[in-house]
Amino acid sequence: MHLPSRLLLLACLSLPLAAQPASKSADVSKLDPAMGVNKTAAANLDWHDVTAWGVEGRAWPEQARLRWFDRFPAAAQKTVTPAVWSLSRDSAGMMVRFKTDASLIHVHYKLLKEKLGLPHMPATGVSGVDLYARDAAGKWRWVQVTKPDQQEVRAEIIKDLAPGYREYAAYLPLYNGVESLEIGVPKGAKFEGLAPRANPIVYYGTSITHGACASRPGMVHAAILGRRFDMPVVNLGFSGNGRMDAAVGDFLTQIDAAVYVIDCLPNMTPAVVREKCVPLVKQLRAVRPDTPIILVEDRRFSNDWITPAKAKFHDENHAALREAFAALQKAGVKNLHYIPGDALYGTDTEGATDASHASDLGFMRQADVMEPYLRTALKR
Repeated sequence: MHLPSRLLLLACLSLPLAAQPASKSADVSKLDPAMGVNKTAAANLDWHDVTAWGVEGRAWPEQARLRWFDRFPAAAQKTVTPAVWSLSRDSAGMMVRFKTDASLIHVHYKLLKEKLGLPHMPATGVSGVDLYARDAAGKWRWVQVTKPDQQEVRAEIIKDLAPGYREYAAYLPLYNGVESLEIGVPKGAKFEGLAPRANPIVYYGTSITHGACASRPGMVHAAILGRRFDMPVVNLGFSGNGRMDAAVGDFLTQIDAAVYVIDCLPNMTPAVVREKCVPLVKQLRAVRPDTPIILVEDRRFSNDWITPAKAKFHDENHAALREAFAALQKAGVKNLHYIPGDALYGTDTEGATDASHASDLGFMRQADVMEPYLRTALKR
């Protein structure tokens, strides 16, 4: 290095910090307002507390709860595992319906947990409220989702809505709990809360059923199928802890379900499948002799084509469930159905976020695979 260059370098290093070139990181939300959080809710609104008319996906409404939006009633704390109980505080699968002619819709809700997102799942899915509406033909279509940045969200979901008195559905957060929830509309707008519908599709499963890793609460396969069948859904997905437990089965039998979908294999080993599957189905049948039951094979990791141990595990898990299904059929269990797992995410390796958990594409593909089996079970 020549002497003048050294002197220049030393001069730059000796400059006060303010005089040195600054490294600036752009605020994406300022460059693109659509990337920011929702606009703060307007003043002078009529707020409607959803607990006044009820929320779908909240089973056992007549039983006492520690928190209104818990998925399990308080009695479950004494019987299910501590992990399942903790996960049941999340509002996964809950959905509230209402009608309004408002030109804009707001939401005010308080979340249980400070952590709004996960490393592989956005805050919109973990902690967002996801809004759908029926179109003129009666089909459910997406409207907008909240983009939470704090535990208490008081925000405008959507404005400039087309005129009309229509039905809406708002899905609650997947991996967070809800302390309170209100829907806000301008004063003078018509508003009607719609009571929860009966005879739900009941899902019992793992983190995938729980909602990992959907970008929005309405994108979980259980929610997608609920819209396709226009039926209520109870989501009993427990991340890492869907294991065909008899204690959960006790609560399943208390639901007057249209169909039970048992999708627990991702959290089980072949030995545990052999131990628990037949007893769980017989437990359900003892109380609900006619309700359809669907057993679902383990989805495959989307990279199991290059990870032989994972492929072997799926092969063995599937074989164990097929054995249980055959044993139940031989024992005379009726109205029992079976969904293969090889193509639940598709077969092109593109359906997962982290190989294990579904992306939105994977959830849509699961819904497509499961729909005809559900139609057969429901005779629709």
